[in-house]
Amino acid sequence: NTADELRERMVAEIPSMRVGVSTDAGAHYGPVVTAQHRERVAGWIEKGVQEGAELVVDGRDFSLQGHEKGYFIGPSLFDHVKPEMSSYQEEIFGPVLVIIGYDDIDHAVDIANDSNFGLAGYVSGTDVDQCRAVARRMRTGWISINGGFDFHAPFGGYKRSGNGREWGEHGFLEYLEVKSLLGYA
Repeated sequence: NTADELRERMVAEIPSMRVGVSTDAGAHYGPVVTAQHRERVAGWIEKGVQEGAELVVDGRDFSLQGHEKGYFIGPSLFDHVKPEMSSYQEEIFGPVLVIIGYDDIDHAVDIANDSNFGLAGYVSGTDVDQCRAVARRMRTGWISINGGFDFHAPFGGYKRSGNGREWGEHGFLEYLEVKSLLGYA
């Protein structure tokens, strides 16, 4: 099935991911912001294991690969995640991916929307019109279709992922003050 194929592809791809600081060309991602945040991400990984998700790749065993400075944690991959599990429901803000299988497009959209959060999402497929239709149904503030990215597009979340936007015109408008003048004829 598709979830098993994704798992195989992710397991094969994760070892080749380059970790580095923002000045490293070709780095896929960098460190988390603080030592406390690194411990928090590691705690979410441990909680996922305790809740019964299958930890396929454990980023807590990550080698710094020559990065002695910075708060690095390796990519982690969970499979067999259920809706009641923390790794399904929480924003971990670390390199943690969960695989959740779905039966059809409606089920996939239900899964995407079954969260108190909605910062970012991703839709992949060969039928771009269908990808756009799915993206429109997702309660997510920023959605990439087949890898699209643009700093001119507004970025920000729905639900508990926050209000307001960064980047683009909407991000610029966050810095302006608007005045309304009422009651004159």
